[in-house]
Parts: sequence; C-alpha cells; structure tokens
Amino acid sequence: MKILLVCAGGISTSLLMKKMKKYWEEQSIELEIDAVGISDYSEVYSNYDIILVGPQIGYRLEEIKETTNIPCAVIESFDYAVANCPNIMELVNKLYEKK
Repeated sequence: MKILLVCAGGISTSLLMKKMKKYWEEQSIELEIDAVGISDYSEVYSNYDIILVGPQIGYRLEEIKETTNIPCAVIESFDYAVANCPNIMELVNKLYEKK
C-alpha cells in the first residue's frame, strides 16, 4: 500500500511521515509513505493508493478527491498533532477497503 500525505507546505507531514514509518516498522507492516505540499500533490498522486490530508488544508479535501479519484480523508487534528499512529492506521485501513 502506498500512502501520500498532503499538507500546506509538506513540512509538518514530513515529521508525521517519519513517525508513521517507525510505527509501521515496529508493527511489521510494509507500507510506503511520502509527504508533499498541496502545490505538489497533483504531480505525484497517481503513484499512490490513498491520500491523507493534514487538518490545516482539510477544506481542500473535496478538490483533492475530485482531482485524484483516489480514497482521501483528513487526519483528525488531535491525531495529526500527536502523531497518533494507531488511529491513523485505522483511517488508512478504512480508506483502503474503499479502493
């Protein structure tokens, strides 16, 4: 499974991405995850199965869904802020089921 994290500039999602990679490695789950800013997602989205959006750009979710036609969701603010990887993994699994 390949996941794309999208936020305003790609910096905060890069931090989250590192924590998520570590969590998934500890759980022996093989996933690929990358992070980009909102201005760059349209150039790379076709390489991914799921898109997770940072809460700061949650208002752009519908636009991203329409542009990509890939399962997308906004990460809950608290889960994003504290890098709650188990909750984020639940979200990923729900989205992947829709694929």
